[in-house]
Amino acid sequence: MNPTLYAARLGLARGWIETRHSLTNPQDLGWNLFVVTVFVVVLLFQRDSTVEGAAALPLAMLTLPSILGMWVAVGGYTGAAGTLAVEREDGTLLRAKAVPQGMVGYLVGRIVSLSLITLVTLAIILVAGLLLLPDLATAGGSSWLVLLWVPALGLLATLPWGAVVGSLVRSPNTAFGLTMLPIMGLTAISGIFYPIAALPGWVRGVAQAFPVYWLGLGVRSGLLPDAAAAVEISGSWQHLQTAAVLSVWAVAGLLVAPAVLRRMARRESGSTMETRRQQNLQRTP
Repeated sequence: MNPTLYAARLGLARGWIETRHSLTNPQDLGWNLFVVTVFVVVLLFQRDSTVEGAAALPLAMLTLPSILGMWVAVGGYTGAAGTLAVEREDGTLLRAKAVPQGMVGYLVGRIVSLSLITLVTLAIILVAGLLLLPDLATAGGSSWLVLLWVPALGLLATLPWGAVVGSLVRSPNTAFGLTMLPIMGLTAISGIFYPIAALPGWVRGVAQAFPVYWLGLGVRSGLLPDAAAAVEISGSWQHLQTAAVLSVWAVAGLLVAPAVLRRMARRESGSTMETRRQQNLQRTP
């Protein structure tokens, strides 16, 4: 068998094992429960508010699909950056580099595990949301094809850029700051918790340049009735534009990330890892 294909096959197996481990890890399960609880509280506060021009739909019914789209970006971008930074720090990447085609297997495993964990979290949030908003299940959307391709393309648009950040930073704390702060800022201006049409024009323009807005829009189009599109910027779901923007980010990321990762792997050695460890010890009080 071709060595690269064999390494990719091992990566698939590794990704599945890591996903199973995460789903049985009390710490990971606790985090998922915390995330779901936070979003349910937000939906509870919004349940009695309605949005004009959306067939009097509750604001919470617009917010839940938006949250699902936002979480794809969070899982892809911050998950890849944080994991790569941690495993660069603890020597996992160095060990992968020492094995023939080890980086291929490592990257495939990381993509599989992060994608599956993100999708499982999405499913948990969706089930919790449907229990709170049962009318959403019969709202008139439910285009399962859209709910398949939007998250898949969204992960491709965010995972590579998260890997780039994780490759460039020197510590997991730095990776967290460089991923969470931008995501929080984009969430605030991307119409996740309130229709974006209420924001100034230049803010809407900035939001539309990034994947978070389009992920929220795409998932809304799959779950909500066509009447809900009235509160969107163009009054429609803009499927072609959604696919185009996410594809541009995905293609650019898939072109940039491998080069950055190869450069990082070439520079990684036992001595550089020890230097980082000593620097961290000096910063620790």
